[in-house]
Amino acid sequence: MPPRPVTDLDLPEAMAEAITDFGASLALERGRSDKTVQAYEHDLRQAAEFFAQRGHSDWRRVSRADAAAWAEELSDRKLAASSTARKLSALRMFARYLVHNSVRPDEFTELLAGPKLRRKLPATLTTEEVLRILAAPTGGDEFGLRDRAMLELFYSSGLRVSELCGLTLQQIDLEEGFVRVWGKGSKERVVPVGEAAVSAIKAYLESGRPHFVKTSKTGSQLFLSKRGTAISRKMVWVVVKQHAQRAGVTKPVKPHLLRHSFATHLLGGGADLRAIQEMLGHANIGTTQIYTAVEETRLVEHHAKFHPRKNGDA
Repeated sequence: MPPRPVTDLDLPEAMAEAITDFGASLALERGRSDKTVQAYEHDLRQAAEFFAQRGHSDWRRVSRADAAAWAEELSDRKLAASSTARKLSALRMFARYLVHNSVRPDEFTELLAGPKLRRKLPATLTTEEVLRILAAPTGGDEFGLRDRAMLELFYSSGLRVSELCGLTLQQIDLEEGFVRVWGKGSKERVVPVGEAAVSAIKAYLESGRPHFVKTSKTGSQLFLSKRGTAISRKMVWVVVKQHAQRAGVTKPVKPHLLRHSFATHLLGGGADLRAIQEMLGHANIGTTQIYTAVEETRLVEHHAKFHPRKNGDA
């Protein structure tokens, strides 16, 4: 049975007000979404109720021992490690906020350690599997030309699905071989486009896109649906899945898998991690470093499969 939702009425006034102020700062100063703010406030109200039950009516009275007891309480609840880590992360961020706003002089969570999370490695396709998928749209009609151009650009530049769907004609420079993308947080980045993708896009623009254009509906979107509007995320999923099946790839292939494969194959080919970070549009290098683990796993598997002394033979 899930825990009872905690409201401000259940908490000491000073503790509830501090949580509300923290939520406002997340929204106004850091631009966090309403959903994210609500999640932080929910976790903090649960913590505040726990501390109140230990006799505290003000955040200034919460000690390191109280924070450790809260961590132990979460452990006893047998929550998923990710849920426990999220709740403790919210409390740590809140503790820094209290210090920054001179509510208290120290971070009472500074010694608090969360559960170790095993980060799931992203699935990837082999180079051979990707090439089969890219070759799957064989038709010379407008749909075949569009799908081939989309898939080639997807793998060539590692775009997110939303970025691909939102591309306009003005964002892509086929002569210089790059695409200008506005990713998460409206951050602009320039990503190279390979020769195969450039060739496929040119063919689509010349012989495919004109068939999709509807004068009253079509704007400057690069990839269009049969209705003449920008292609949707859902349709991209359908296209990728359809051509993966046509190519005989048995893995569950989603659009993001092409992005993961783009990064992993670049790294395996010797590309610099910072360059891959820039192309993917990751704000933090730590996010990109997951691909080093993927590549290390691949190397271990190859060694185990192909090394002449893999079984200890003389």
